[in-house]
Amino acid sequence: MTNESTFVVPKMDCPSEERMIRLALEPLDEVVGMRFDLDERTVAVVHHGSAQTVLTQLEPLGFGARLEQTREAPDELPAEDPVAEARVLRQLLVINGVMFVAELGFGLWAQSTGLIADSIDMLADAMVYGLALHAVGRVVADQKRAARASGWLQGLLAVGALVEVGRRVLVGSEPVEALMIGVASLALVANLACIALLARHRKGGVHLKASWIFSTNDALANVGVIIAGLLVLFTGSAVPDLVVGTAVALLVLSGAVRILRL
Repeated sequence: MTNESTFVVPKMDCPSEERMIRLALEPLDEVVGMRFDLDERTVAVVHHGSAQTVLTQLEPLGFGARLEQTREAPDELPAEDPVAEARVLRQLLVINGVMFVAELGFGLWAQSTGLIADSIDMLADAMVYGLALHAVGRVVADQKRAARASGWLQGLLAVGALVEVGRRVLVGSEPVEALMIGVASLALVANLACIALLARHRKGGVHLKASWIFSTNDALANVGVIIAGLLVLFTGSAVPDLVVGTAVALLVLSGAVRILRL
């Protein structure tokens, strides 16, 4: 008998978590398919046998997964449009890759840890979109190796950003507030463009629906850097830049750790 079990996953709120859940469940022969609801933080798994087998794979991820209900599975799962999703994912990959290079370069020039950390966040996004594209036609083992490689790179860059924050605390820094505000505003426009691309797919395929939430969160991070730049402008202190740089770097590091726990 084929069942559909719905699991509540409170900490599933971006493509990284969705990708890790897929990697954890796809090796199971019992699993037939998955449907994700990012708004409700749930995943419905169509499977043979006991739901406990699925839960056993979800619990080690640390997302707080718990079984909500099990019922007889529907005849078929809703179809996704892989061609349309791949096209949008490529566009998102290009936008985030270009902004990573731009923010990193201007961040070093402007002595802004906020911009440097935000550039790493852009790179993390690009990696998520790249992994989603890489997953097409790949076996699970290849997907996991790629995910772990991206996790290590994200983690190393986040640690590097934190070290840079510490160095600037010790030796001092004079962030150029005009560049901070201007480049962060450009990054905000880029993320708004990503949101616009994703808007029509928000209720569609899971990669794009998750990415819509991810890009929205990134836009808020951009606003944080803009506010930090304004505070630097009006106070003459580098502290707001150091604070936002630390916060964004820790956010990226947290995502890297989750990936490496696979």
